[in-house]
Order: sequence, then C-alpha cells, then structure tokens
Amino acid sequence: MPFRPPRAADLRALLSLALPVIVVQLGLMAMGVVDTIMIGHLSPEALAAVALGNVYFFGASIFGLGTIMALDPVVAHAVGAGDQEGVAIGVQRGLILAALLSVPTALLLLPAASVLTWLKQPAEVAPLAGAYVVVCIPGTIGFFVFTAFRQSLQALHRVRPMVITIVIANLINLALNYWFIYGGFGVPALGVVGSAWATTVSRLAMAPMLLGLAWPLLRQHLRPWRAAALEPAPLGRLFRLGAPIGMQYLLEYGVFAIVALLMGAMGTVQVAGHQVAINLASITFMVPLGLSAAAAVVVGHAVGRGDRDATHRAASAALYTAVGFMGTTAILLLTLPGPLARLYTGAPEVLAVAVALIPLAGVFQVFDGIQVTSIGILRGLGDTRTPMLTGILGFWLLGLPVSLWLGFTLDFGPRGLWWGLVLGLAVVAGFLLYRLRRKLRQPLRRIRVDASAVVQTEW
Repeated sequence: MPFRPPRAADLRALLSLALPVIVVQLGLMAMGVVDTIMIGHLSPEALAAVALGNVYFFGASIFGLGTIMALDPVVAHAVGAGDQEGVAIGVQRGLILAALLSVPTALLLLPAASVLTWLKQPAEVAPLAGAYVVVCIPGTIGFFVFTAFRQSLQALHRVRPMVITIVIANLINLALNYWFIYGGFGVPALGVVGSAWATTVSRLAMAPMLLGLAWPLLRQHLRPWRAAALEPAPLGRLFRLGAPIGMQYLLEYGVFAIVALLMGAMGTVQVAGHQVAINLASITFMVPLGLSAAAAVVVGHAVGRGDRDATHRAASAALYTAVGFMGTTAILLLTLPGPLARLYTGAPEVLAVAVALIPLAGVFQVFDGIQVTSIGILRGLGDTRTPMLTGILGFWLLGLPVSLWLGFTLDFGPRGLWWGLVLGLAVVAGFLLYRLRRKLRQPLRRIRVDASAVVQTEW
C-alpha cells in the first residue's frame, strides 16, 4: 500500500529539507509584514495602499513564480539519476525561463493603478497602490531569478544559503523601510513609495546574494554555459511542464482574493474579521507548504533513482507529517478562537466575526495540508496537470458558487463564504489523494525535457 506509516529515517530526511524551506517561506512573509507594520504608522490610506499593492503584485506574479517550479521534477530527477549534465542544463534553463517570465509579469504590473480603479477600489487608495506596484517592477527579475536559484538548490538539497539570504534580505528591507519611509541622511520621507523602494532593493539583492553564497556548489552547474540551455524547443517543454503549476497557484490565489473582495461587499467589520482568520490560517499553512516543497525534491530523487519503495516512503512521510501538524493546529483553532482573535483586535464587532470564522479555519486545516502536500508529491512524480484540473473543479466550479450561494442567497454572511472554501478544499484534497494513490501504483517516470516528449525513462 502506498500510504504506510513512515520510518524515522524517512521523516528525518524529509524534515532536514522541509524545516529550512519553512524558514525561507516565513522570511518571505515577514518582508510583507514589516512593510505593513511600518507603513501603518503613517495613515490608514497608506496601509491600505501597501496591502492592496502587495495583493496586486503577487496576483500578477504568481503564475510566473509557479511555472518556475517545473525545476522541481526536472532537476530532482536528474540528481537522483546521477546525471550531472542534466542537472546543469536544468539549472541553466530555469534561469533563462525565470528571466523570460519576468518580462510579461512586469508588463502586467504597469497598469496597476488603472486596473485597481476599474475594480472600484477606493479613489484615495488606488493611485497610491499603483505607485507602489510600479516601483516594485525593477525587483521582479531579481525575485524571479532568486526563485529559480532557490528551486535548483532545493532540488540539490542544499538549503543553508537560502536561509542566510532570506535573513539578510529581511534585515536590508527593515533598515531601508525605516530610512525610505520616514526619511533621513539626505533622503526625503517617501512614505508608500519608500516602502516599495525598500522591497525592490531587497529583491534585487536576493539573487546575487544567493548566487554568491551558493557559488561553490553552483559553479559546476553554471560553468561552462551550455548552448543546449538556449534551445527553444526544450525551453518550451519546460514552460509547458511548469505552466499547469503556475495556473494551479493562480486559481487558488484567485479564489481567496475573490472571497476577500466579496467580504468587502459585506462591510469593513467583515473584512477585518476575515483578515484575522485568514492570517492565522496563512501562518500554519507555511508548514505544509514547506513539506510540499521538500516532498517534491525527496520524491523526485527517488524517482530519478528508479526506487519505488523510497518513493512510497517519502510520500507517506510527507502526508503523515502534514496531517499530524495540521490536525494539531485544527484542534487549537477549534477550541481557542476567542484568545487567538484577541491577539489581533479588541474591537467587539470584529472579534465576533473572527471568532465565528476561526473554527472554520480549523475545519479546513487538515484538507489544506493534504492538498498542498499531495501537490508537492505529484510534482515530484512529474504530474503537474492534475492539481490544475482539480483546482478548476474544486475551487471554481464548486467552492466559489457555493460560497456565493451560502453567503448571499441564503444570507449566511462571512460564514457562508468560508463554508464554500471548506467544501472546495475538501473536494480538491479528496481528488488529489485519489490521484496520488493511483499514480504511486504506476511505473515511475523520469522527466527529461531534452527528449522529443517530456517523459523519457520509465521504471
């Protein structure tokens, strides 16, 4: 059976990669938190502009960032197979793909102010948010190239340079935020735009910083530069392998963004309560997200070696760990909604909404853990399309319509919107788990984009 209890060695191998990845994920989140906290002292409009600007930036970027994750199976399979040339070409193609994807992403960012105005965002906030986004554009290529290096290093199981980079980047962002937002040392107080410049400089620094720290390892994969890395056909296959990953991320991000907008139609109190609950869920989500990334690598290595038993053990270790952690956090969210909500606010009306929603966050914890971890395992197996198709079905054809029906037609309010999310996550988790069980019973297939087809080697 595919999902048998994992051994201690399997858990150690998984966690040795997952824990640093979780630290990096939290570090990336911390940059946004610092921006929000520091800009919040200026005005409510400035705070709203930075929050809205970040939502727009990641909405425009998430497809490209997800597509770069095609490096997970390509590089990890090559590592597992001992194919050093395949690793080198995979890393180099990933860097090229990241640079290419940053261009259309930057173009999507340019009209931010106009798009936000068209979406009926507050007139005093939309221009500020648009200015924030435009200043963030130069940092896009740095962020995308950093992501390519990051995915490559994860596939190589070398994560220490990533952790150091994200710690330094956060320190740079903190210092520059204070300097650029409030002014000093000859720099005028730039407010919202200053926060954007701090973020941009930090993102531009991340890629060369990571390259420098990881150069002893990456040198053999970057020198000499392979002419094959520039061939259009394999690059196109790498893109087609990664595009479903990017689309799956975009679909999930889009659903949660729409629910947030729908919450806004209900009122400010509802938005605030929703934000408390979603923030708690987002923090706990970092753990299974890290497990998902680690599972993609560990499973990918096993597939590259053609080791079916190791593949099954790695998949089981990831799922058992994710379910165990999210089950524990679910109990906390279900039993302590009041104390947790009061960490964020003391306003009685906001507390009431948050306390009603936090237990629902607890309900979908386990489903969320299963779905994101299954996505990572499937990515390690080379299956990038199933999560996208499942997301269309679970989130868009079922979850969102149910949210609208319960929230507005039946007038269940914020709880109705969230029950739709719970249903969508449950359906996605169930379908992915079913697909994973079937996939683990099939022959292992190594991904190679150099072949005339994406799949070449089968065990």
